[in-house]
Amino acid sequence: MFFFTYLARELRRRMRQAIFIALGLAVGVGLVITVTAASAGVRNAQAGVLKGLYGVGTDITVTKPPPAFNPASGGGPGPAGSGTRVTLGPGGAEVCTNNKCTHGAQSLDTLSGDASSPLSAATVGSIGRLHGVAAAAGGLSLTDRQLTIPANLGQPGSSLPQPVSFTVQGTDIATAARLGPLSDATLASGREFTAADADKDVAVVDKNYAIATNLTVGKTITVAKTKFTIIGLVAQPQGSTPPDVYIPLARAQALGTSTGNALTGQVNTIYVTAASASDIPAVQQEIARLLPTVTVTTPSSLASQITGSLSSTAKLAGDLGTWLSILVLIAAFAVAVLLTMAAVSRRVREFGTLKALGWRGRRIVAQVMGESMAMGLLGAAAGVGLGFAGAAIINAIAPDLTAILTQPTGEHIVTPAGSSNPTVSHAVAVPLSASVSAAAIAAAVLLAIAGGLLAGAFGSWRISRLRPADALSKVG
Repeated sequence: MFFFTYLARELRRRMRQAIFIALGLAVGVGLVITVTAASAGVRNAQAGVLKGLYGVGTDITVTKPPPAFNPASGGGPGPAGSGTRVTLGPGGAEVCTNNKCTHGAQSLDTLSGDASSPLSAATVGSIGRLHGVAAAAGGLSLTDRQLTIPANLGQPGSSLPQPVSFTVQGTDIATAARLGPLSDATLASGREFTAADADKDVAVVDKNYAIATNLTVGKTITVAKTKFTIIGLVAQPQGSTPPDVYIPLARAQALGTSTGNALTGQVNTIYVTAASASDIPAVQQEIARLLPTVTVTTPSSLASQITGSLSSTAKLAGDLGTWLSILVLIAAFAVAVLLTMAAVSRRVREFGTLKALGWRGRRIVAQVMGESMAMGLLGAAAGVGLGFAGAAIINAIAPDLTAILTQPTGEHIVTPAGSSNPTVSHAVAVPLSASVSAAAIAAAVLLAIAGGLLAGAFGSWRISRLRPADALSKVG
């Protein structure tokens, strides 16, 4: 009991010094918590973007690169003569699809999945049986493009209307709730897919796309000239880039593409979840061995392709923030050590008196260490408060981050100068929400206590260098 009574008395006697040391440690600890909270917010934002692309539980996606461009195909991959070609002449527009040509006004509605080549649906089962794979599901990521060609196109005064396009996801209804883009969606109105919908012309539409195009439950949407009844609207997490329309996988396979190729028994994206996070690298290697020609993508590899302010902030928080925290902690520890050693030098008379009263050196050292630990705990408490304040300030003033993901469209453009493969960039605004975790608080408290103990250790070393005769000579 005397230990704590004496400790409290000494802290009150040297309150200014104790407060100064505690505040120094608090600033260091608070900065560590703030930087950690900001880094966690950036990581959560990045994870939200990736989860929006993949879906809940999806660790790996498997796709196959598109086939080589064939100039004779009329602007798309595949055998000569496939695809759609529009030729302008004195008599108007001539549209040729799969070597069938027509003239006059036309409405084109084509479905393409050219950004990746089809894979056999049986491949999904093969991947699902690999060691370390918990589940696998196939899907068709497609784009529907609609264009109205006027009869007088190519004549003076005519113009080509702006084409309309939207993304379509052929969804494996049996696994939609567990894997793939639809697994992260929340039902906003209507109903979800059921097993009975597998072969029906029904669709679930993203809520934001439905608002933009004035679609509601019960209305129809045309996909590849086939009308689908909207049975539900779903909302995706903020910061994601979900497909616009979801239809049953079997119906998407039956629609075929603009090249005239049916997709029966095929998928172009396979979503895989590993048994554990540690299994992801091994599963990635197994899939690459099983299918040497495919592209195996994980969230970590896709994260490196994300640009914009989200990427810049992640680097800033990870590099500059970490080094700044380390430098401030070193400065705080140095101040605490120097002040403690100076205080020990000024307390020579006190220690001499204690020795005269029969205190052993170990007891004096324990007293100094106790005082230093108390100041460390005070610094930890104040530092946690500063850390929460810093995180709140970041959340209040930080602008939304921008994540830009550039992906190939799968289209080919031919010009007199040569051919090119255009890409499309998806830009999404992601709010930065700095979050303070229990682990960060625990680490900060340990750092503050470590700083106090370090200061106490140097103070104890200074005490050990005091000769008893010098200490006792100060007693008067």
